[in-house]
Amino acid sequence: MTVSGFDPFQTMDRLLGRSGFGEGGSRSLGLPVDVYRKGDDFIVEVDVPGMDPSALDVSVERNMLSITGERPARHGDAEVVLCERPHARFSRQLYLGENLDTEGVNAGYENGVLTITIPVSQKARSRKVEISGGGGGAIDVGGSNS
Repeated sequence: MTVSGFDPFQTMDRLLGRSGFGEGGSRSLGLPVDVYRKGDDFIVEVDVPGMDPSALDVSVERNMLSITGERPARHGDAEVVLCERPHARFSRQLYLGENLDTEGVNAGYENGVLTITIPVSQKARSRKVEISGGGGGAIDVGGSNS
C-alpha cells in the first residue's frame, strides 16, 4: 500500500504561515496526519480540535483522499486583544495506492480527532493458497526435446 502526502507547496505555505502571511494576508492552517495499518484497514487520524464535524469534508476521487474544512474565528467583529489560534481554510490530500477499497471508506469524529478508515481491497488481502494434487509425476520445466 502506498499512502503519501500530496502538497507540492507545503514548504512554502509553512514558511509563509510562520511569517504570518499567506494568500491575501491570511494564515494557512497545516493539517498533520497519522496513517497506520490495523489488520486489513488503513487508518488516517487528523487532529481538528474544536471543529464542528459538519464543517469538515472528506472525499475520495479515484485514488486521492481529500480532507477540507474551515476553522472560522468565533470572536466576530469584537475588539480582539490577542488572537493566536489559527482561523483559516485548510486542505490535505493523500494519494491512496491501487490496492485499497475506495468504495468502503468510512469517517468518524470523536474528541477532536477525525478518523478515516480505508479497507484493503479483497483482491489485495493475503490469503491461504491450497495445494492440490499429490501425484508424483515429474514436471518438465526446461521444455527441451531429447
